[in-house]
Amino acid sequence: MKAVTWQGKEKMEVRNVPDPQIQDSRDAIIRITATAICGSDLHLYHHGQAVLEKDYVVGHEPMGIVEEVGADVKKLKKGDRVVIPFNISCGHCHFCTHHMESQCDISNPDQIYGGLFGFGKLNGNYAGGQAEFLRVPFADTTSFIVPETTIPDEKVLFLSDILPTAYWSVLNAGVKKGDTVIVLGSGPVGLFAQKFAVMAGAKRVIAVDAVEHRLSLAKSYNGVETFDFTDSSDSGTELYELTKGGADVVIDCVGMDGVEPLKEKAKNLVSFQVGTILPIQMAAKAVKKFGTIQITGVYMTPASSYPLNELFMRDITVKHGQAPIIHLMPEIYQMIAEEKIDPTQIITHSMPLDQAAEAYEIFDKKADNNVKVVLKP
Repeated sequence: MKAVTWQGKEKMEVRNVPDPQIQDSRDAIIRITATAICGSDLHLYHHGQAVLEKDYVVGHEPMGIVEEVGADVKKLKKGDRVVIPFNISCGHCHFCTHHMESQCDISNPDQIYGGLFGFGKLNGNYAGGQAEFLRVPFADTTSFIVPETTIPDEKVLFLSDILPTAYWSVLNAGVKKGDTVIVLGSGPVGLFAQKFAVMAGAKRVIAVDAVEHRLSLAKSYNGVETFDFTDSSDSGTELYELTKGGADVVIDCVGMDGVEPLKEKAKNLVSFQVGTILPIQMAAKAVKKFGTIQITGVYMTPASSYPLNELFMRDITVKHGQAPIIHLMPEIYQMIAEEKIDPTQIITHSMPLDQAAEAYEIFDKKADNNVKVVLKP
């Protein structure tokens, strides 16, 4: 089959790889009909050497049709249309039965982290879903059957990650009616986090980015305020003043691939840090006393210059991690079915799987007014 493979720094290639096979009686094989490039994939695009080997199949936002099931798969059957979450969940351990599927105890027995598609040995060594076919372990749990056959792929595809990740970010941060919320980053997760913060009753939502077309979409899609930090010398302080004492909640949807200042880049040469923690430093300044910072953007290495003193002295709560999304998929599907949210409005590019290398470059550089790329095998 054809699949998108990691070949080194900033180098993804579509190559022929062996078709996946049933390896366990709880497996299913899915024929992919749509898949997407996630901001998390850009972390691998830039820094994949930390967790991947050459030829590794990437991707964790797929959906498709069930082609084959193992003998112990009870819920799925051939022909079912499914969205596959990026969490791999056994469905039976303590974490899976308590809505913490991202840290399943069984899906990644050799590590203390949960199993994820497309993230290499650190997360269970499960090949990703930017491919023509995908092996899905624990298939009865690690899947969502799409009830309505006429709803297009593009409307439900993002149940695989970015929609429930954004929703969980708002829930986990405790956003409530009347709050002021700052969302760092107006990429796909940031846009959806803004949407869900508005739906949660926040009186003020401020989208922060440095890319004009993403801020424009934040305005038109979510009706939120925007803040362009391009010409700012101290964005955190400016946001603190703009919110008259700081935001109740700051949600970091950027992660380690934000703009890396030269001073921080120099520090990183003598530390284990890859990328930047500028969004965390900005959040620490922009949040109010006793406020909450929710870190949703991916940080894969230790970090220097973490603002621990600022967080401690101002009684700030910091939450973060891989979103446990499986239990949230039915609820968000219902929002889509009832037209309370239309995820398709963030899709700017739909491209054949064969053009994945070009798609990665466009997404990484935010070229051609890109926000979100969907790949079609």
